[in-house]
Amino acid sequence: MQSESSHYDFVVIGAGIAGASVAAELAADADVLLLEAESQPGYHSTGRSAAMYVPAYGPPAIRALTRASGPFFQSPPDGFSETPLLHQRNILMIAREDQRDATAEFIADAGGDVALQMVEGDGLAAVQPLLRSGYATHGVIDSSGSEIDVNALHRGFLRLMKSRGGRLVTGRPVATLRRAAGIWHISAGDREFRTPVIINAAGAWADEIGRMAGAEVIGLVPKRRTAVMIAAPPDIDSDRMPMTIDMEEGFYLKPESGQFLVSPANEDPMPPCDVQPDELDVAICLDRIERAFDMPISRPQSKWAGLRSFVADKTPVAGFSDVVDGFFWLAGQGGYGIQTSPALARVAACLAQRMALPSDIVAEGVNVDMLVPARLQSGVPVSDYLV
Repeated sequence: MQSESSHYDFVVIGAGIAGASVAAELAADADVLLLEAESQPGYHSTGRSAAMYVPAYGPPAIRALTRASGPFFQSPPDGFSETPLLHQRNILMIAREDQRDATAEFIADAGGDVALQMVEGDGLAAVQPLLRSGYATHGVIDSSGSEIDVNALHRGFLRLMKSRGGRLVTGRPVATLRRAAGIWHISAGDREFRTPVIINAAGAWADEIGRMAGAEVIGLVPKRRTAVMIAAPPDIDSDRMPMTIDMEEGFYLKPESGQFLVSPANEDPMPPCDVQPDELDVAICLDRIERAFDMPISRPQSKWAGLRSFVADKTPVAGFSDVVDGFFWLAGQGGYGIQTSPALARVAACLAQRMALPSDIVAEGVNVDMLVPARLQSGVPVSDYLV
């Protein structure tokens, strides 16, 4: 059995979905330590996610990574999960008349990734019977969406990593990072770990870990999103309803275990922290839901908040630092980290081992240049990465 101060080929900092998935991939060929500050993996963003698998969602790089993740979600490795990872659920984007331009932009951005169905006027009620009469004039149905069992996915990656010989250490926040003679010395609690390569998958804290290492700043901005659970009307089968989203993402309503998970879809910049829901956000959320849906809104069953962390172009950062040796960024997944995790983990594992990207992922349109941290320092306009 390895001692706690032994040398590892890779130390992954952060055991959320990004860290767990890349550690599982790397453990197939290397000695890997997955190091987590909290007492349990996935305590922050991963454990608070209402993730969906939506191939039409996000910038081009995100959509490519999502498509490339599809085969894994449909057919994970043997023993990965005791339950299916996906549960099909339609997505209905609703729009008022003044949102026609936003609808056209949404359809154009989706391109040929998915088949979308337009719904007009009274046809909306057949799809979403709770929609308040007169609120929306049209909508778009995306039948390619599925709910992701986030807990099963996360636990599956942790189980896979351990089965391949990887090790998980929790409750040890990183205190210092020091590199000497090609080796990182990681002080975490009362322990020290050594490795030639650090994988920085620290979520909202990734820039802080980067500063400890003396790496470049990638401009990571954690943003708070509030979620509220409310009761569904007793006379409806909520499980058969679509997830319903405002065309400009002003709110969403998602069936969840006989209730509704609702959110104002806010993105409020915050320092990295154990974020809590803001009461104003909760009030705004319930007001928007009441305006759009004809159902009584009772006291929230529960409420919480999570941090979604973005860089300027809203595309993940995956690649070695150009400033310090042996420091690998895996950060900035924003709201897309769950649905892209299978493919992004494979990409990151290949890059961390100086290997070419998998051909099936390249075939979906993923390339190194759209992910490496150098793109954020090059002076290339952010808009160049959004087309």
